[in-house]
Amino acid sequence: MRFPNHTIFLMLLAVLVSSCSGRNRSAKKYLSEAELAYIEGNYSLAKLKIDSIKILFPKSFDEINSGFNLMQEVRMAENLRNVQYCDSMLHENYSQLNEMLNNFDFIRDDRYQEFGEYYPKIYPHKASLNRNGLRSGVREKGSLFIESILSGSAIKHNQIRAVSDDGSYAETNIVTSDGLNYRFNTLEKAYEIVRYSGSDENGVAQYIYTHRDKPITLKFIGNRTISTTLSNDAKQGVSQSFELSNLLLSIEQLKLEKEKSEVLIRYLESRKE
Repeated sequence: MRFPNHTIFLMLLAVLVSSCSGRNRSAKKYLSEAELAYIEGNYSLAKLKIDSIKILFPKSFDEINSGFNLMQEVRMAENLRNVQYCDSMLHENYSQLNEMLNNFDFIRDDRYQEFGEYYPKIYPHKASLNRNGLRSGVREKGSLFIESILSGSAIKHNQIRAVSDDGSYAETNIVTSDGLNYRFNTLEKAYEIVRYSGSDENGVAQYIYTHRDKPITLKFIGNRTISTTLSNDAKQGVSQSFELSNLLLSIEQLKLEKEKSEVLIRYLESRKE
């Protein structure tokens, strides 16, 4: 059967209108789902639905524009919630910090230090030269460091290894910088102090924290190797420093995340003006 030309035209037009209507209905469905997700606080799903409208229905201009406006509301709500979360966590973390700092001495020399350092009281920093071992500290912004103290022997050590009685161990990287490393002699004996921080520390503090209730042998590695048993006070001092470092770093990260959200909120508010 052959249809007249005008009949064919009307049939094609009906199919096209139906197709466009179906696309619009689908776009509206995605937009409605995005609005519902926004109301329910599921901001990730809301953003996914909004992005899908642009990809799946590129000619649904009304829904795309509505989605753009909704996206600004979603981003605003998401960042307001993030600020609230950061404030809540900071309040909790500062409460822990105030309690934790009772175990530390804070030292800062105003002449050359912008930020100070925390040293655990259980292993006094000034008295640590009197024994071979390991002392620790935390910079004001949260970075951890450990220092190996060797007296009475000059082996030019630049690495240490902490070994547990089960045979497991952790060791620092070899330190090549002389910035905070000291080797000196008095009339009585030789002293070597080597600081390990950042990548040079290489997880030794965490290892000691994990094995703090077990015997740990500390090996000073240089021209030769000298071993000593790490004292309980030294293990506890390193463990306390490790916990403080994690807490301070968490606080700094929360402050950064809050600041980023606040900057974005101010930007979104300026777009409304």
